[in-house]
Amino acid sequence: MTWSEYFERNNRRVFETAELTAAGASWRTLKGAVDHGDLVRARRGHYLLGSADRHSLEAVRVGGRLACISAAADAGVFAFDDTFSHIHLDATASRLRTPQDRRQRLTARNREGVELHWDRLLQPRGGSEVAVGLVDALVQIFRCQEPNFAVASLDNALHQGLIPARSVHTIFGALPESLQVLRPLIDPRSEAGQETVLRLIVRAAGLECEIQVTIDGVGRVDMLVEGCVVVEADSRRFHEGWPAQARDRARDRELAVREYMSYRALYRDIMFFPERVIAAICGLLAARNRFRTVIL
Repeated sequence: MTWSEYFERNNRRVFETAELTAAGASWRTLKGAVDHGDLVRARRGHYLLGSADRHSLEAVRVGGRLACISAAADAGVFAFDDTFSHIHLDATASRLRTPQDRRQRLTARNREGVELHWDRLLQPRGGSEVAVGLVDALVQIFRCQEPNFAVASLDNALHQGLIPARSVHTIFGALPESLQVLRPLIDPRSEAGQETVLRLIVRAAGLECEIQVTIDGVGRVDMLVEGCVVVEADSRRFHEGWPAQARDRARDRELAVREYMSYRALYRDIMFFPERVIAAICGLLAARNRFRTVIL
């Protein structure tokens, strides 16, 4: 049995030395596995697979668990920017190490590249040996990230069925009064994080919009603005390659036949340049009002 198979069979991502030796591994076996890259010794007495992702490795090496957007991304939930590892530490955590070196003690000066969370968890035994539970991760996201991105993460977790609807009450019950205004914005119908962000920036601009609208002969569209402009939140993952582009153009054609204007908003514009998105939508709305109807 390979190390990968052993970890998978036991549904674990981290093992302590005592557990592995109790299962029959010797120090020589563990050293050999580390030398060959099958295992990595993240910190004293803690082993991960050599294929472990950077964020998980850094969390264990520091002495905590993935938190906030890192834990959400680990669970498959939308996280706007998980460049840095967000790590939760218990109040009693000790022997903390830097994310890059298990031999170097963590200080205020060498924690660059990680964001530490010391808050008390709602479900301290939730999650796994690598990450806090998703409910706690979402609470941390609302406290740590911009509101639009936090709402997008919660929408996405609900849409995927990773948390029940009742968790919304639990999450907002742990948030300060200043964040309660975000609760009515939750809408799990959005199928991706960028769709939630798109909806929020459009409504913030004072425009009426409906999401996940079905149009006869076309199918379901991401958003219908002011009843006439269809806006799709496109990403490379689902729209790359000629077959996908041909499908998109066919949808745009059918929308045009039905007198809808369409606009495909890029992910980078939605996330980084929302003013461009609003300008494009407003431009289409203005142009439509200047059009005259032509009867063929």
